[in-house]
Amino acid sequence: MTNSIYLDNAASTPADPAVVERIVAVMRTTWGNPSAGNPQGARARHVIAEARRQVLAALGDGEPSGAAGHADRAPSRGEVIWTSGCTESDALAVLGAAATGPGEVVLTTLEHPAVEQNARRLEAAGRVVRRIPPGPDGVMDPDTLAEAAVGARLVCLVAVQNEVGLVQPIATLAAAIKARAPRCHLHLDAAQAFGKIELCAGRLPVDSIALTAHKFHGPPGVGALWLHRDAHLAPLWGGGGQQGGLRSGTQNAPGAAGLGLAAELAMTRRSAAQERWRALSARVLDVLRHRETSPAWLLPEPVRAPHILALGFRQVSAEALRNTLASRGVAVSTGSACATDGGHGSAALAAAGLTPDVAMVRLSFGWQNELSEVELAARHLADIVTELRG
Repeated sequence: MTNSIYLDNAASTPADPAVVERIVAVMRTTWGNPSAGNPQGARARHVIAEARRQVLAALGDGEPSGAAGHADRAPSRGEVIWTSGCTESDALAVLGAAATGPGEVVLTTLEHPAVEQNARRLEAAGRVVRRIPPGPDGVMDPDTLAEAAVGARLVCLVAVQNEVGLVQPIATLAAAIKARAPRCHLHLDAAQAFGKIELCAGRLPVDSIALTAHKFHGPPGVGALWLHRDAHLAPLWGGGGQQGGLRSGTQNAPGAAGLGLAAELAMTRRSAAQERWRALSARVLDVLRHRETSPAWLLPEPVRAPHILALGFRQVSAEALRNTLASRGVAVSTGSACATDGGHGSAALAAAGLTPDVAMVRLSFGWQNELSEVELAARHLADIVTELRG
């Protein structure tokens, strides 16, 4: 059946209508190759340049210069490399940084597979990879990370853990790492953070930041890697030398335009969206409390991303929760810290403090979600938890 209540926005968001209109307009009027020396190529380059400006502005990299409303900006600290999404952005940063010199690779045990799996590739090739777990509260310790970073070539951090929305104090962690290991490449996976929490590339002492448009109401299959101008990466493949040789291939002008506008809208709406998402989370918890089905596990609000509400329930199956909710028109994600229901447990969930006897259901909100539908989903969830417990 078609899900009528979509609460899986951490997986992917519906594209904003304005973003769709922008993409279609570019596709209809700007079909030239951005590398071509003809008017259509110039038009495509202009579209990409405007999208780049929007992304840098959304990341807080560079301040407006001149009179108000002027598009020109002060020199930024970094550049935007267009990719196919956060998976490619992470791969380019991880593999590209590791290829530029010797040294260990350090990452947290909370990382997305886009980082972890590429670290395993390096490990299989003989690279030393160190995985640092968080503290009991799920938060990384800056001193522990900084010590591990000494002598490392690459350090990877995830700003918001995708399965439960655990937020890391990135500014504090990055400052500690760079103080002890100024020459390491510090990479930040911001797939779940951009447009949700404060993330300022203009102030963060990081070397690269991975983004993907479909997490903030942009088009799927389009991403970006913000790269500090002093950072160096090896490309994943060769080709025509586009994007400084780091990502050869004809650039996707419509996709870049969609990501750029989505980034601009996400930052314009962020404060209002945070307030709205927190109200939705509060209503869900109120309904569950009233129905005597309060979760056994819940991240405290200071370390919980505003758009993600992960709830842990005992005496129920994660798979049964997801499937029964889907049968009632509610789309969510679920998981567990151990191998259950024939699936595989999540090491990241275990590191975030979820115990093997707890099944997790993740409700994640987008700009489009309304209080009435979220309240209905919460009532369905309470009913299902009660039914599954028999």
